[in-house]
Amino acid sequence: MDNKYTILELTDIAKEIRKDILLSISEAGSGHTGGSLGLADVFTSLYFNILNHNPQNPNYNNRDRLILSIGHVAPVLYAALANAGYFSKSELLSLRKLGTRLQGHPGKNHNLPGIELSSGSLGQGLSISVGLALSAKSDKKKWKVYTILGDGELQEGSIWEAAMSAAHYKLNNLIALVDRNHVQIDGQTNKVMDIEPLAEKWKAFGWNVLNCNGNNIAEIIDTYKIANSEKTKPTVIIAETVMGKGVPEIEGNYLWHGKAPSKEQAKLFINSLR
Repeated sequence: MDNKYTILELTDIAKEIRKDILLSISEAGSGHTGGSLGLADVFTSLYFNILNHNPQNPNYNNRDRLILSIGHVAPVLYAALANAGYFSKSELLSLRKLGTRLQGHPGKNHNLPGIELSSGSLGQGLSISVGLALSAKSDKKKWKVYTILGDGELQEGSIWEAAMSAAHYKLNNLIALVDRNHVQIDGQTNKVMDIEPLAEKWKAFGWNVLNCNGNNIAEIIDTYKIANSEKTKPTVIIAETVMGKGVPEIEGNYLWHGKAPSKEQAKLFINSLR
């Protein structure tokens, strides 16, 4: 997509995506609110500035591939796709309904344009991304693979097998982003299963490691630019985010990991969006 938006315009888009997340989850009566809100700035940056993609031709061969490994934050992916023009925004209100294309986790067999991977089982997305990046390298294609991982997901051993493989094959066409909000469904990551020192771990596995504020759009875009200039290694961006970002009442509260607001709460949250 053309980089035609100013930072102010991108900020407004992120706010609209947060509004759509709240409306769709409250209409469904279930869904993962906290992580979806926290990633709105990342998905805005990707779909409205960074990714090479085309909503009018979703499957064209030279598109970049976005792999959402943490499938439970599907509401932010759906909202970003709808706002980018992949399908009507009215369809967002069908989230998690029987027979809808917008199920609780993304599924390729639901025929929703823009979905690259059926996801939900944590720990698998990076392995799939490695396979895609290897394929692109083998075929001498210029498209890249962008992967979104959760910080709690890094407790899965399969992540580190994939990380080792990506470095071995020098997959500089693979960029992973870790949603580092420090919380998971059962509480703080450092109490459930500590993953620090995180940057040092990725470096030890042979990755180029970058850090950014995952709720600052200008910083996200600049960090992805640096990542795209890497010539010999895969890159991981450790993005510090706030779960529930934009809604002061729920920011940083792990209890909103998988909790849906009521329709009345959603209206209040939308009014307080910042």
